[in-house]
Amino acid sequence: MEGLNFSGLVWLLFILMAFIPMIKQFQLQSQRFKALSQLERKRGTRVIALIHRQEMFSFFGFPLTKYITIDDSEQILRAIRLTPKDMPIDLIMHTPGGLVLAAEQIAHAIRMHAAKITVFVPHYAMSGGTLIALAADEIVMDPNAVLGPVDPQIGQYPAASLIKVTREKNINDTDDQTLILADIAQKAVTQVKSKVFQILKDRLGQEKAEELASTFTEGRWTHDHPISCEELISLGFPVCAEMPPEIYELMDHFDQPVRRQPTVNYIPLPYQREKK
Repeated sequence: MEGLNFSGLVWLLFILMAFIPMIKQFQLQSQRFKALSQLERKRGTRVIALIHRQEMFSFFGFPLTKYITIDDSEQILRAIRLTPKDMPIDLIMHTPGGLVLAAEQIAHAIRMHAAKITVFVPHYAMSGGTLIALAADEIVMDPNAVLGPVDPQIGQYPAASLIKVTREKNINDTDDQTLILADIAQKAVTQVKSKVFQILKDRLGQEKAEELASTFTEGRWTHDHPISCEELISLGFPVCAEMPPEIYELMDHFDQPVRRQPTVNYIPLPYQREKK
């Protein structure tokens, strides 16, 4: 009888371990929807959040690394279709980038929406995230937030570097695989550059659009280079502005996995200097 009770206790604990993460995830999703709804009422817009972080999501808490996928593009395109053509859209982005196809689909849908679309970047929107941001009517960034280059990557190599190798090295001393990769790299750079140009030309004019398309795709920087507000302003993008506090509150509902030993500690309250 004691063995049966112990066995039943083990099964009960296992069931609890399985369902507690699901309950927490449901509560977290409810908090996210509430924050989105509050922001929509305040701004009179449709709010869409594209936020990629690692989350403790599964029975055993394995963190899942996220990036822009086809599933993301399908969901955002559906959200835009469900939005009236005359309703502005706010897109909150926090992403390291992802699939070029998915990012281009989202950028195209943003350009086709009749009403104003504003992209908010509280921390960073790199690579494909930058491509999406460039398609918006307005970009609002935290003063410390960054965008990134949109130069294509071929496997583990930057496309611009593969092209440079074949230009500077004798073709007879270059192996076939490198030549093939360089050919693909040239096509990829041409395609992405053309896409950036198409995104920017109506808003900035042909000459400025060509200049910026080259800047963002030519491999001037490493792929993970953070392009700051100051750099973007110098390129002709007035992007730094006051971020609505509700966006920071929404980001609080997309926490990173809890570590056993936190590496950053502070009292999470806004401070004001006391008057003497």
